[in-house]
Amino acid sequence: VQLQASGGGLVQAGGSLRLSCAASGFTFDDYAIGWFRQAPGKEREGVSCISSSDGSTYYADSVKGRFTISSDNAKNTVYLQMNSLKPEDTAVYYCAAARYGSSWYVGAWYDYWGQGTLVTVSS
Repeated sequence: VQLQASGGGLVQAGGSLRLSCAASGFTFDDYAIGWFRQAPGKEREGVSCISSSDGSTYYADSVKGRFTISSDNAKNTVYLQMNSLKPEDTAVYYCAAARYGSSWYVGAWYDYWGQGTLVTVSS
């Protein structure tokens, strides 16, 4: 099982980045894929999630209207388009896969995790 997160980088406030999460080694359509982030000195928080089976999407209030999650099931890849980035979005972003769960933002529900990609937003 592998989740490969990529696409992080340094961007100015107001800019955009697109993160990718490439999955392999499990039945992609049976899982929800979530994005989490952890800033220095802060707890990990759920950012967004998409159900690969029905396309349902979920967002943290802090990113609603700015971030968009999408899935390409043919490529077993989930994307997180991040627009209007703010310095407070600076964090390491992780993608994770959950087979079951009732609360998408709870990390404990997730079975597999990627290695993380760093997003730095300068002011």
